[in-house]
Amino acid sequence: MRTLSSLLRRKVVTESGHSLGRCHDLRGELIGSKLHITGLCVGQGGWLEHLGIHSHDAHQTIPWSAVTRIEGKQIVVRNDAINGPLRSW
Repeated sequence: MRTLSSLLRRKVVTESGHSLGRCHDLRGELIGSKLHITGLCVGQGGWLEHLGIHSHDAHQTIPWSAVTRIEGKQIVVRNDAINGPLRSW
């Protein structure tokens, strides 16, 4: 079992190896008594939001559904998770 904090600071890459930055924060939704992860905040925008400098709407997030695997110190996401620059979800 992984802890949420074990995902922080991991490098986020696409399946083809393109670096998207590091995971600086996570997004989730509380459904009943369970927390469901909905996204990874990555790159400089994610780090600034983690520090409280940007608003919730300004972060760059990759949907959790795009994560294909976690291997070593990186999180791998589908190549089609990002179309062009990172977007807010």
